[in-house]
Amino acid sequence: MKEQVKNQKGFTLVELLVVISIIGILAGLTLSSYSGAQKQARDSQRKSDLNQYRNALEVYAGANNFKYPIYTSQTNVTTLCSSYLSNIMGSCPTDPVSTYSYSYISDSSGLQYVLWATLEAGGYWEVCSNGKTGKVTAAPTSSTCTLQ
Repeated sequence: MKEQVKNQKGFTLVELLVVISIIGILAGLTLSSYSGAQKQARDSQRKSDLNQYRNALEVYAGANNFKYPIYTSQTNVTTLCSSYLSNIMGSCPTDPVSTYSYSYISDSSGLQYVLWATLEAGGYWEVCSNGKTGKVTAAPTSSTCTLQ
């Protein structure tokens, strides 16, 4: 009887499973870092948008006896923009994620304000009429700047 010698070529099941596992781990790491980069990009967009609003508010105040629009309770910035700033800005930037929004509050005399946005990385980005900007842990509740 003649013995047949099989010359097998290819990968074993264990080798294939190891390679698939490694590819899965690398794909997971790539996707998680990509997601973090997207959040940072959207937070940067929020900061830029609030700076545009600040510039428009300064132009508005310059034309209105150095007073800002008066909203003594938290107001969505799109309301502020459509009422007061649309002639200055043209279009009103909105948050890159529809579940978030930009907010505004002023004092009753229109002499100071605070703008803010929720950051996906945690906390809030605050822009104050006194020129200070930065990250805070709680959303503002008045027109008083909480930044030091």
